[in-house]
Amino acid sequence: KVKEGAVLINVGRGPIVDETALIDNLKPGGRLSGAALDVFDVEPLPPSNELWSLPNVLVSPHNMDMTETFMLESSEKFVELLEGWVRGDDD
Repeated sequence: KVKEGAVLINVGRGPIVDETALIDNLKPGGRLSGAALDVFDVEPLPPSNELWSLPNVLVSPHNMDMTETFMLESSEKFVELLEGWVRGDDD
């Protein structure tokens, strides 16, 4: 169970969250105080989806990979993490 008043953040995969249950829990009387969402069951999020109308929901466009520097930044981060793994770093 989620803690009363929690905020859900999903930037991973849309289908890991039950969207119907999420919407129910974001409405008054629900357990969540808010949500920040970058991924959804259906993308792009349809205009008719109720998430658009909830005042406690932040919707982002899920387009980080469309920036000019994404490939360079993600490759550099991968190399940094790989080097740390090879060294045996815990982070």
